[in-house]
Amino acid sequence: MTHPDAAGSPIDAPYADLGPDTVLDALDAVGLRGDGRLIQLNSYENRVFQVFLEDGRVIVAKLYRPGRWSDAQILEEHTFAAELAAAEIPVAACWPLTIDAESIHADRVCLKGATLGEFETTLGRYRFSVTSRLAGRAPELEDAGTLEWLGRFIGRMHAVGAVKPFEHRQTLDVQTFGYANRDWLLAQDLIPPDSATGWRQVVDAALEAVAEAFDKGSKVRTLRLHGDCHLGNVLWTADGPHFVDLDDAVMGPATQDLWMLLSGDRSSMTRQLAAVLDGYESFMDFDWRELRLVEPLRTLRILHHSAWIARRWSDPAFPVAFPWFESPSYWAEQTSRLREQIEAMKQPALGGM
Repeated sequence: MTHPDAAGSPIDAPYADLGPDTVLDALDAVGLRGDGRLIQLNSYENRVFQVFLEDGRVIVAKLYRPGRWSDAQILEEHTFAAELAAAEIPVAACWPLTIDAESIHADRVCLKGATLGEFETTLGRYRFSVTSRLAGRAPELEDAGTLEWLGRFIGRMHAVGAVKPFEHRQTLDVQTFGYANRDWLLAQDLIPPDSATGWRQVVDAALEAVAEAFDKGSKVRTLRLHGDCHLGNVLWTADGPHFVDLDDAVMGPATQDLWMLLSGDRSSMTRQLAAVLDGYESFMDFDWRELRLVEPLRTLRILHHSAWIARRWSDPAFPVAFPWFESPSYWAEQTSRLREQIEAMKQPALGGM
């Protein structure tokens, strides 16, 4: 399997020549000279490094997966982060970059925008950005005060996100994250034949329920979102939370940035949601009718995750990380999960809306 780069050509091993020297050379070309120490951080999609500079600063350098986003989509994410930072919302905004003419690597770098560089290697080019290092721990979601604080944070983000729409990034809807992923997976001939028919039937029924939820009642309002507010993207400090990694920023319903903070049984999620929304509505109005989308959005994420692994299967890191992906047991499990989601979507929305 291959996936296309921005020009439409396939990339089988997108990070084949990406090593520590490439990262340090790219940073040197924009005047950020490392002292030789760097740590690769967890990221399947991009390659992210914590880099120690000669002047004592510590930065995070992100090298973007070739072909995933266009320059315009990446720069739109950077602009959103800058707007959040300007509103004193604690996120890691990208640094402006300047080519250092004195660097021996200066002729290998070009700027795609104020905050996006592109570095040439023997096999291709890597786009990259730089942010400050942010540290913290996972939040304690059993605490109502923590959930309320997270709600305030997200409400502030959404107040900025609602000012104007994205023009280039994706919209989280049933077609893009649902039907398109289903059709793509079926076209790849990845699903074991004994599993394909049952999986297809359950996916079709699940997406029908998702579409009904999106179409039911009032029109779903979309705004600029973080898009991937799981706990791995939340860092907690004595000063409160901050989110990292806006790589999945999308246009979508506000509920998308809330539901991944909820866990446990229905009673637990209802209590957690009440705390989150108490904080959220201090800064941003919430349409409680959107709570009907919690389980539909979870359903879309399940399907999108399978399609994401499939689209990256030619990357050598993915068969190692997900060795069970092509097995019948994986697809049987996915079929069961989606069947459970169909039942969950029949239940009243959290909060009784």
